[in-house]
Amino acid sequence: MKGNPAEIFFLISIWALPAIFAITLHEAAHGYVAWKLGDDTAYRLGRVSFNPLRHIDPMGTIVLPVTLLLMGARFMFGWAKPVPVNFARLNHPRRDMVLVAAAGPGTNLLLALVSGLLMHVAVLFPETYGDWALRNLENSIVINVVLAVFNMLPLPPLDGGRVAVGLLPRGLARPLARLERFGFLIIIGLIFILPLLGHRIGVNLDIFSWLIGGPAEFLYRAIKVLTGTA
Repeated sequence: MKGNPAEIFFLISIWALPAIFAITLHEAAHGYVAWKLGDDTAYRLGRVSFNPLRHIDPMGTIVLPVTLLLMGARFMFGWAKPVPVNFARLNHPRRDMVLVAAAGPGTNLLLALVSGLLMHVAVLFPETYGDWALRNLENSIVINVVLAVFNMLPLPPLDGGRVAVGLLPRGLARPLARLERFGFLIIIGLIFILPLLGHRIGVNLDIFSWLIGGPAEFLYRAIKVLTGTA
């Protein structure tokens, strides 16, 4: 990325801040709901907290997203320290697993909605600060809807995979649950390897963008309309 240090710092600030809050509060929500439903594992480890510093993973929350941003990547990718959940300790393990998993994407959608509403407040700030705040809030909507859609893909260990495992009949849920050990490799393949392969053979194999882009765009527009910022 070209630009003077001030421009680079400004760009990082309007993307990194909303990304850190989106990723870390997503994890905090898992721990909070698990605690309320009977599993205090995360609570005892101090992870039921909406303080982002308790959830930041230096590589996944800071280094990788900032690197992708500076490289001009078309998408942001990152993670926080996973909140430990012992599903066997939940009051109703199968049902509550669905609620714990859905809490993360649900929090992202709530953050996107709140960000849209706060844009009405940001316009009251002095111009310099107001512009910075508006860009943060706009990017917060984008990041949170993308994270919500991405995490609801029905593939363990993503939240959508755990929701599917909890809702599907046991005969279908078991083989899906067994995919969890390979889930991260499948995700890396979809995000990075398959598009590179497609580029080499002249075929668009960017399945990730197809799966995420359309639903995320729909949610983005819906939130902008609902918050009166369209």
